[in-house]
Amino acid sequence: MPAAPPSTRGGELAPTPSQAELKEFRRRILGWYGENRRDLPWRRTTDPYAVLVSEIMLQQTQVSRVAPRFSDWLSAWPDLAALASASLADVLRRWQGLGYNNRARRLHDCATASVAAARPGRAAELPRSLDELQALPGIGPYTARAVLIFAHNDDLAAVDANVRRVLTHEFALPPQLAPRELQAIADAALPRGRSRDWHNALMDYGAMVLTARATGIAPRTRQSAFRGSRRQQRARLLRLLLECGPQSLGQLAGALSLEPVVTEELVGLLESDGLLTRRDGLVTVA
Repeated sequence: MPAAPPSTRGGELAPTPSQAELKEFRRRILGWYGENRRDLPWRRTTDPYAVLVSEIMLQQTQVSRVAPRFSDWLSAWPDLAALASASLADVLRRWQGLGYNNRARRLHDCATASVAAARPGRAAELPRSLDELQALPGIGPYTARAVLIFAHNDDLAAVDANVRRVLTHEFALPPQLAPRELQAIADAALPRGRSRDWHNALMDYGAMVLTARATGIAPRTRQSAFRGSRRQQRARLLRLLLECGPQSLGQLAGALSLEPVVTEELVGLLESDGLLTRRDGLVTVA
């Protein structure tokens, strides 16, 4: 593990860091990044669509699981139009193993909406503003900022779990600091004109040096255990339908060794996520 450079703060809690502190913080983090940066496939492109795919895949999923799947996805659907033309079932099949399948549906919906909004004779593309990006299905405030940062190097600050942990540790901030106040510090720390490098540096530093274990700074939300959970049961049910085609509730219950009432509940949850539908007494992928 690369050694952490010495922290510039400690002890007493303080308000917004001074300009001198921010300057030194930028120097140290970018210097460390220059020697320790990770080579990740999504860092080799500035295509907004590819950046969006990586950001959606990386939500609540480890980098090591996403890396091989990212290239595979882009080989199948290299742009928004290609993804929009795919069936949801094919999209979900390729997503299997990444978890939280509704992320795949939202990505597919985003591509469909982008194609619908494209001018006649023009290729579909993602918009260039935060508000327009957030108007698309499945794109929240963080993802919109990330697309503009990593695709266009826009002077914006985005705070994910790694960035939050680095800022909290380095500036001795209270772990329960309100998101708005943390965003203000992230905005102040941003080196203008180097947003892409800066966020990659913060994320690498948080993932490789200032980990949750090393700092004791827990994430704001914790992921519940997967084994034996409703999430696992939902994933098994969806996988069965993708592999075997439409099934009755009775067939699903039998194949999954679940009580009919539990199967009904799972189907209802997947329906509400827009992943399943019922036709002629059979449950099928939407």
